[in-house]
Amino acid sequence: MSVIVDGESLTIENVNNVARNYEKVELHPDALERIKASRRFIEKKIEQKEVMYGVNTGIGELVNVILNDDQIQEFQKYLIYNHAAGFGEPAPIEHIRAAMLSRVNVHAKGYSGCRPEITLTYIEMLNKGVTPVVCEKGSVGACGDLAPMSQCALSLLGEGECYYEGKRMPTKEAMEKAGIKIPGLKARDGLAAINGSNLITGIGSLLLIDAENFTKQAEISAAMALEALFANMKPYDLKLHQLRGFQGAVKSAENIKTIVSGSDLTTGKVKVKVQDAYSMRSTPQVIGALRDQLKHSRKQFEIELNGVADNPIFVAEEDRVLTGANFQGTPVSLPLDVVGAAITMVCVLSERRLNRLLNSNLSVGLPPFLTKGAGMFSGMMLSQYTADMLVSEQRILSAPAYILSIPAAADQEDFVSMGMNSALKTKQIIKNSYAILGIEFMAAAQALDFRDFNFGNGTKKAHSVIRKHIEHLEVDRPLFKDHNEMAKLVESCEILKEVEKEVGGLKDSWS
Repeated sequence: MSVIVDGESLTIENVNNVARNYEKVELHPDALERIKASRRFIEKKIEQKEVMYGVNTGIGELVNVILNDDQIQEFQKYLIYNHAAGFGEPAPIEHIRAAMLSRVNVHAKGYSGCRPEITLTYIEMLNKGVTPVVCEKGSVGACGDLAPMSQCALSLLGEGECYYEGKRMPTKEAMEKAGIKIPGLKARDGLAAINGSNLITGIGSLLLIDAENFTKQAEISAAMALEALFANMKPYDLKLHQLRGFQGAVKSAENIKTIVSGSDLTTGKVKVKVQDAYSMRSTPQVIGALRDQLKHSRKQFEIELNGVADNPIFVAEEDRVLTGANFQGTPVSLPLDVVGAAITMVCVLSERRLNRLLNSNLSVGLPPFLTKGAGMFSGMMLSQYTADMLVSEQRILSAPAYILSIPAAADQEDFVSMGMNSALKTKQIIKNSYAILGIEFMAAAQALDFRDFNFGNGTKKAHSVIRKHIEHLEVDRPLFKDHNEMAKLVESCEILKEVEKEVGGLKDSWS
């Protein structure tokens, strides 16, 4: 299977498959014709000496500097040089691949004005596994992700570094080994390669996939904890949530009911309280709110993936050159920020259920800290410390980036999205969430070991998967290995996959 890039139908699943699974990319013939038409249009405008931003003028505050014919060609090279001004460690390869695909789809719309060779070179690099080395930090998320996308665009000049076949090497060497011709840069090509928030969009697309998988696993861990705590299951009646009307809550309640299907908790064989604490009975409403935000964020990202994120925009069919700010990252950075905060919210809920599992005053007969030898042993007492530290970090990271603009470029660029900060901190929030959820999974499995009733089908399957990786905590042992193993297990989605096999799949609410 190949992802057909046509400028209209790119999904976050496509981005995930290309960036992480190295699915091949093809440019739709109609898209190629649009790119060629756009290029013919711009070349005609250059011949006619029409002033066009970033083509025959300087950029930013230097927009009023008009370039002569000799400067027009050289300008694109120097544009890339001076914008490749990032900082820090290299971004993950999957992030750069996602950004390249996002940029290719912008070109496919037919309004960027670059030569087809630019687009086709990026596609060939994706298909042959040549990935530019790009510093992770430097973008302010307006005028595009200029610093990282410029470092990526150095490859079009045969400069900079790339990864190829597991090694880091000079770009020229990587391109030669892969058999890719270096296209160079002519008028407009450089700016057309960098002038959109494509790295933010690429990273965010991958994070949304991760967040959706996290959400379903949060429902599994919640179900396990609810069973261990003898939860009253009436708050998961679908009618209750349908009456309010939030679809995320309806789907969350439905999933939890599916996971605990077959449990003695659902048949009245186990005595339960009339009403449980909020951290138990409001789980569908809280996780459901994350589900609803994910649906909105997915919509925003897929609009951006298939939109014209460029400046200027060359509308050949109307003989017009439009200038504006379609590179502005706010439409994707804001929903990505909110997703990060929503994941933090769900992790706070997870930690509160963890507290009830460990606190013998709240755990309905479970031993203190889930150990039979409390006093001599401390059980999972310190696991909560770790979860609490991670939740605290998530709260710090959940402060919105989209309101933190700092003006740049002599105040020509006086409002920016800071969307790269949104992407990087949401990435860290999700990384922390794997460990927090992993600790709840681990505690719930330990708690269920002390219970003697028939668990739900999904709960039993999740418990068995965890026990393949983590032994019951009979006596105290160093738990850092268990915590790290559980985080990897959550990230791998093995629990989710096995539970879905068992119960026939869990509902989503974002497609």
